[in-house]
Parts: sequence; structure tokens; C-alpha cells
Amino acid sequence: MDAEVGIAAKDVFLIGDNGQGKTNFLEALYFCSYAASFRGTRDSEVACAGKKNFSAEVKLSVENSIGTIGSLYEKILIKFERGKKNVFLDGKQAEDRKELLDINPCIVFCHEDMDFIAGTPERRRWFFDQNLSLYDPVYLDDLRRYRKALKSRNVLLRETQGKQSRLASISGVLDALDPQLAIYGLRLMEKREESARLFSETFGTLYEAVAGIGGIAVKYTPSWNIKTAAVDSLLAYMEEHREADLSTGNTLSGPHRDRYGFTRLGSDFSSKASTGQRRLLALLLRIAQARRFSTMTGRNPVLLLDDVLLELDPEKRRRLLSALPCYDQAFYTFLPEEPYERYRKSDTLVYTVQGGQLFAQKAGA
Repeated sequence: MDAEVGIAAKDVFLIGDNGQGKTNFLEALYFCSYAASFRGTRDSEVACAGKKNFSAEVKLSVENSIGTIGSLYEKILIKFERGKKNVFLDGKQAEDRKELLDINPCIVFCHEDMDFIAGTPERRRWFFDQNLSLYDPVYLDDLRRYRKALKSRNVLLRETQGKQSRLASISGVLDALDPQLAIYGLRLMEKREESARLFSETFGTLYEAVAGIGGIAVKYTPSWNIKTAAVDSLLAYMEEHREADLSTGNTLSGPHRDRYGFTRLGSDFSSKASTGQRRLLALLLRIAQARRFSTMTGRNPVLLLDDVLLELDPEKRRRLLSALPCYDQAFYTFLPEEPYERYRKSDTLVYTVQGGQLFAQKAGA
């Protein structure tokens, strides 16, 4: 539905039963930050049932919570029409949606974050790639270039798989693609290693403060098993493994197969952790992400917390809230039976959400 909602407050609470539209509202805010869904939904599926097109717009304050310039823009508009998505900043179409990263990124806390702990290696790579991309545009560019070269290489490998007659004709193309993978892949590896070390320092301290368990760390394991991080060494390594790539029709090693894990005192932790510990790991990953963003950029993010306090016991909930990073604005969703009044401040803006509509609550209501 079409609606305009005022959100001029540092803290905004959205209260409502499941299925009433709380998460959809957060997704609209997230969409204005990244032009993508945090639930991994395809653009064509974001529109309301029966609709093919949609738009999301947010008006920004030129001052942030600490009184300095918060954004160079006053309005972000994302439009999806006829299967095409466009980003407009103050009415001018953006050339690349990565321009949104320079405005005011959101950090979202949601149930899907459990995938970063108990899900596939791809999901953990996605999180740490996002973490780096929030403050390092060069990393994002290198990641895009690596993926482009990787896609071309894999297409070539699949087309040649099992066709010995074509091997000679593609060798020159592979010789041209492999240096691209090596150059961009090594850059990714170097930054991932450093980022994992710095992130681990923040994350381990956080987990001990909230859960009372020390020795937690992030472990980064690169796929390329090379002794010397140099392009020549890597090209030799790739040449040695080319036959295996050709036989499977796929590039079997590289940053696209790097792994991240969570350890305690050097031993694997996430596979042995309880469900509650995994939930806490996921929440604290997001807090550490927000803190790293602020450290690296000198800016504070917008926080979106989607029913994440519900499964924590009162003491861990208190510790988690006290550990929240500095933020320009925070949006929380609560079920009606939750004790959200305990966290409400005098200037908190509270909305009841029902049937996709938001109704403002008066203070003390």
C-alpha cells in the first residue's frame, strides 16, 4: 500500500502481531540503504501480492545524532518498474547502487542471521564480504572484478568439460583469465585476513562481556594453499590444478571457496554451541559489524532489530542492549506481549502495526 510515515526520532518501536507488516517496514528502510532485500528475496517478489512494480523512498536529515552532517543527500528513491531497478539520489539517477554505501548504511538484526553461524560457508563469506564492503569501496570493486573473471572462467570450463578437442583452443583464454583471478583474488585474501583479525578482537571481547565466555575468535581459512602470496606463485598453483578444474567444469579453489569459522581457545565452537549460544553469536556479529563500521568511517549506522530480543533471557537481553553500538537511529519490532515499555525512552516514537498500517501511540499509552 502507499503510505508516508514520520520517523523523526532516534528510537522507533513497531508493535504488532506476526504478519502485520513490521518486518516489511524494516525491509523498506533496508531497501533504501542497499537497493536489496535483507531476506534475500528477489526484486520481483518484493512487491505486494498482485503487483509488479514498487518504490521505496526515504527523506534524510542533513544533521545526524551528534550534530554533524549526516548525509549529502535529502532523499533516496528506489524504483522497480517493468523488471528494472533504478536508484535516485535527490532526483538524479545513480550510476551504481554502491553509491548508497556512502550515505547511511543499515545494520539489520534478524532471524536469518543464524545462517552466519550454522549455515553454509557461502553465508559466512557473504557476511564478512558485506562487513568489508561497508567501509572499503576498493574491496567491493575487487570482489566484483574477481566474480566477473570467475564467472567467465567457469562458463569456459563447463563448455569444455569432456571435450578433449577443445582443450588446446581454450588454453590461451584461460591464460588470460587466470592472472585476473590471481591479482584480484590475492587482494581479497590480504584484506580478508586483516579484517578477520581485527573483527575477531572486537567480537571476542563482546561475546565475553555479554555471555561470560572468553576465548571466542573468528578464524579465516583461505582456499588457495600457497606458501608465498605472490601472483607468480599463485599462477603456478593454478596451472598445477587446471586439469582438475577442466575435469569438473568448475574452478575448485579461490576466494569464492574461502571459509570462516568461530573458535574457542583454538577449537571449533559454533558446531558445539547450543542454540542459545548460536543465537547470541549471530546477534553479536551484527554489533561487532556496526562497531567496525564506525571505527573505520567515523560514522554511525542505522540499526534495524527485527524481533531479536524475544528469545533471550532477561539478563542476556539487558547485557545485549547495553552492548549496542552507537547509532544514528534504531528501529525495533516487538510483539504486543513483550515488555517493550521497559526500553522506551521519553522521546521514543512508538507505532502499532496492524494490517500493514502504522498508528502512532501517545507517550504512556
